[in-house]
Amino acid sequence: MDNFSQLLLYIPGIIIFLVGSGQTRTWLRSLGPGGAMQGTVLKTEHVVKKDAKGRETFDYYNTTVEYRDQKGHMNRNMLKSPVEYAAGQRLIVTKGPDGNLAFAEAGGENLFHPLVMMIGGALLIILALEENRGHEVPAMACLAAVLAGAGISLVWKWLDYRKRRLQELPAVITGLYSRQISKESKMVKAARFTYYPVVRYTLDGKENVRRCSVNSEREKSFKVGDTITLYYDPETGEVLEKNARLWMLIAGVLLAGAGILAGASILSVL
Repeated sequence: MDNFSQLLLYIPGIIIFLVGSGQTRTWLRSLGPGGAMQGTVLKTEHVVKKDAKGRETFDYYNTTVEYRDQKGHMNRNMLKSPVEYAAGQRLIVTKGPDGNLAFAEAGGENLFHPLVMMIGGALLIILALEENRGHEVPAMACLAAVLAGAGISLVWKWLDYRKRRLQELPAVITGLYSRQISKESKMVKAARFTYYPVVRYTLDGKENVRRCSVNSEREKSFKVGDTITLYYDPETGEVLEKNARLWMLIAGVLLAGAGILAGASILSVL
């Protein structure tokens, strides 16, 4: 049982590190020769393939994206995606060193930079390792670094939102996208779904569609016809779902303070 508990300590760090590494790859692609190119979803086709016994072997979305390359030429490609996008939704298209295309939602709003996520995940893995070894001081140092880093990142994000002076942009919910997150089994009585609102908004006289990243497992959380607020950055042209919130500043200060106190407490152990 103790060995199992020790292994569980590694799970948060591994998950955060993997998520951060995936986001970092997308970020690095945007800095590469191809850079980040603006694209628009033309259509999405759901593909489900099953074997002879009726078991699902593939479940993905063929997404046709039109984008303008660095030379100003319009291109159209179909890519496989585990995520369903709305027709008309803007995406960021990037080209990897191997020439393969990848895309992500425009106006990424991660609270933490991808590199911060990777470093934080790595520190949590080291923390678990040192804790299992009984090395108290290195474990506390890792914890202090994680808390302080998370706090500073939140405060920095809050300041960034404040500096951008985002303008409120009303959007109307026109529909819902659902993603199955678990299937019915002997342990789970019913399949579980996550619901995302699809919204339509007008910007510079043009109607736009966006599948929001906010989601809920309750279908009734989003009602067609309701209005939600997006945020427009007039300098970059990005449309965001988040703005500066007081909780970000408070949480950032508290986490940074906790990290500093944890670091200071190491002195009492030495």
